[in-house]
Parts: sequence; structure tokens; C-alpha cells
Amino acid sequence: MFTLDKSKQAFNEAKVYMPGGVNSPVRSYRSVGSEPPFISSASGDRIYDIDGNEYIDYVLSWGPMILGHAKSEVVAALQEAVLRGTSYGAPTLLETELAKKIQAFMPNMEMLRMVNSGTESTMSALRVARGYTGRDKIVKFIGCYHGHSDGLLVKAGSGLATFGVPDSPGVPAGVAADTLTIPYNDIEAVKALFEKEGHSIAAVIVEPVAGNMGCVPPVPGFLETLRELTTAHGALLIFDEVMCGFRASSGGAQKKYNIKPDLTCLGKIVGGGLPMAVFGGSREIMSQVAPAGPIYQAGTLSGNPIAVTAGLATLSILQQDPTVFKRLNQATETLCQGLKELGAKHNVPVQVQYVGSMFTLFFSDKSVHNFDDASACDMEAFKKFFHYNLSHGIYYAPSQYESNFMSAKHSAQDIEHTLAVADEAFATL
Repeated sequence: MFTLDKSKQAFNEAKVYMPGGVNSPVRSYRSVGSEPPFISSASGDRIYDIDGNEYIDYVLSWGPMILGHAKSEVVAALQEAVLRGTSYGAPTLLETELAKKIQAFMPNMEMLRMVNSGTESTMSALRVARGYTGRDKIVKFIGCYHGHSDGLLVKAGSGLATFGVPDSPGVPAGVAADTLTIPYNDIEAVKALFEKEGHSIAAVIVEPVAGNMGCVPPVPGFLETLRELTTAHGALLIFDEVMCGFRASSGGAQKKYNIKPDLTCLGKIVGGGLPMAVFGGSREIMSQVAPAGPIYQAGTLSGNPIAVTAGLATLSILQQDPTVFKRLNQATETLCQGLKELGAKHNVPVQVQYVGSMFTLFFSDKSVHNFDDASACDMEAFKKFFHYNLSHGIYYAPSQYESNFMSAKHSAQDIEHTLAVADEAFATL
């Protein structure tokens, strides 16, 4: 019998010591109206909680476990690395080797800088863009999340364009004011904004495949318009591929859609599940970063040998077996097409959107192209579907606004079982 009694007790204790009982808000399960299971271990495509429940995992630590949890080669490499020391605060050969691996997948990153999180990656890329262009304003899209740095925590209603106002206490209005927000996938809004503000825009930052309002692909012409307008107005185009890098394709969304950004932000997979991210781009732009240039950025733990080792082991496996991406995509398509058919079978309005090996179920009767579309979905239906699956051993992201992921360890039998549970779940809606 499925219970979370131990997890509930652990959550109550955690709330005494940590805000909301968690170290990242989405883990609290507040959006689905329940308490989270506390995880004790993971292996392959399975995670296990302290109550003894086993789950097929489609969250995969929010994306990085593309090879599955506790991949033996990655674990062995980490065991050896730990014995050599966990941090030096000094250069290592490993950093250069990882940079070469990343560049092999994403040649647009002629030079790169290693950091410790996606937030560090995007905030640093924006600083570089401002320093390089000598401009202050940046453009982001409503529903795209680029980390929790002050200038990106802004809100805006639907409409042509809105100057940013703080979306969180503690963010100075003056900091957010230079962030312009417009709807994702709205080509005409982008054109109008550049016609008005193009001379003052340092950069456009975008998730080329959105993952933080659920999996939302770019509409035809959207990314192409961003590339054309930024080039014409002397602004930089930043692809935040922290989530869709190595997920949209082996070379991320920029390879899949054949768009060359000026700067790219990566995270998740490049650290093999350990805290790590990178930002990079053309040699001309990145040569402006200290100590080569005047734009300052630093970090004691950046490129630390443990995270770099995990990233090297992960990318080496992906590089040696390029068929893994084809298999991931096929497995994702099989699951998503099956979910679509089950929704139709039970007359449940559902959109199952996927790109590469990332996917989301939207409980809506129309495709989701932006944050307003995502917000209009049936959240109660999502909650019911989510909880039925959780209680039957299927672990999806606990929010309608999040993406799910496929790993190389998910088998045909796992997908078949997932669809069988989904069949039962749809029948309850």
C-alpha cells in the first residue's frame, strides 16, 4: 500500500530548519497540494523514497541524469577523483578536457567559462553582453526562467511589451527596470519592441525550447527573427540551453534549429548531475572576460575537479555512443504518442508536447505556445493525474509548468508500464 508517512514526518522536521522545508521551491509540492516524498537513493531510471516506495523517474534531477542515475562509469570516475582531493582552487588539466568535450558538441562555444549553476551562467552571460555592447537593457520572454538573479526576476502581463517590475521582494525596482518582457513565440511583439528600443538593447535571452512553463517548442520563424533582429540592431542573442542543451539534440536547440547564438548557457548535463554550468560563445566576445578582458567574473569552486570529472565521464559516454540520442528521442516519442492516444481514448483534453527527450502533458484542448496558454490549462486535472501516477510508482515533475525527461535507462517495458498506469489515471478524470 502506498504511503508517505515517513516522508511527511521528515518534511515537518525539515520545515523547522529550512524555509518551506526545502532548498528549492518546486520541491515542496505546494503546486500539487501535497507533501513531497523524501528520496533515499536512485539507480538507473528508478528512485526510492524513505517510505520504501519505488518510482520510474521522469524528472531525473530536473534533466541532468540523461544516462540514468548512478551510471557505473560516472560513479567509478568520481570515486577515483575524490581520493585526489575535492577542490583545489587552482587550474587542472580536467577543465581543458571538459571544455574540448563541450565544444565538440557545440562548436559555437569557441571559448567558455565554467561556473557552478545555471543562475551563475545566465547572470554572467548578461554581464558580458552588457559589457561588450555598452548597453543596459535586456529582453526576456514571459514564462522563460533564467535563474534567480535580480534582473531576471521580473513580471509582466500579456501585451506588446512591459518594462520589468520586481517579481519578488528584495529585488530593487531599478535593477528590474532594464529588463523588457514580451510573450514567448510572439514574432510581432519582438519586431515592435526592437523598432522602439533596439538601440538600447544589449541582449535577448531566451530558452530556445522553453522548459520552465512546460515543454514549449519555438514556432516557425521565432528563433530566426530573434537572430535577424539582434544582428541588425547590434544586440547579442543568448541561448539559455541549461535545460534543452543535449536534450533538444546532441548539440542542443541551436543544432536542431540551425541558429547560431552569440552566447550559450549550459548546465545540468555538463556536470553529470553535480553542481556545474558553463557560458560561452565567440572568441571575440569571451575574450572580454577577466582576466583576458575587463568584464569581471569569478568563482572559487568553478571548474572544481569533482563536478568536472562527472561531466567528463557523462559527455565521454555520449560522445562515444551517438546513437543514444536517437534512442532517447524514439523512446520519448513512443511515450508521448501513447499518452496522446490514451487522452483521446478517455476524451480528456490533453496536449503532449515534446522536443528531443523532454516532454510535458498539458491538460488543454489547444496547443501551448506561451505562458498564457500554459496558465489556461486545467490545473485540477493535472493534480489528479499527477497524484494517481505518483501513488502508482510513476514520478513526474510536480507542476504543470515543468518539463519531464527521458533517460537512456528507460526500457520499452518501463514505457509500457507507464502507459498502463496513465490509462488508469486518465480513466479517473
